[in-house]
Amino acid sequence: MLELYQDEDCPHSTDVREKLAELGVTYVIHNPRSVDGDVRNETSHRRLVEEGGQDQIPYLVDADRETTLYESDDIVAHLEEHYA
Repeated sequence: MLELYQDEDCPHSTDVREKLAELGVTYVIHNPRSVDGDVRNETSHRRLVEEGGQDQIPYLVDADRETTLYESDDIVAHLEEHYA
């Protein structure tokens, strides 16, 4: 299962969502905070920071591969390698 922590207005998150859509991959989306840092969902924001160690988006959790990634370029490369 893939989980993406992101914000709709973040251009880096958009890059990741577009790659996921292009590949036809199913994923769960979380919107923990805005691109400006305003917390929108306390629970998902807490999980983002606790699990990833940073308050940074986008953040991908790939539970099937026991992998977590920040940085949209790294996430896109991971998706292309494992889901294309």
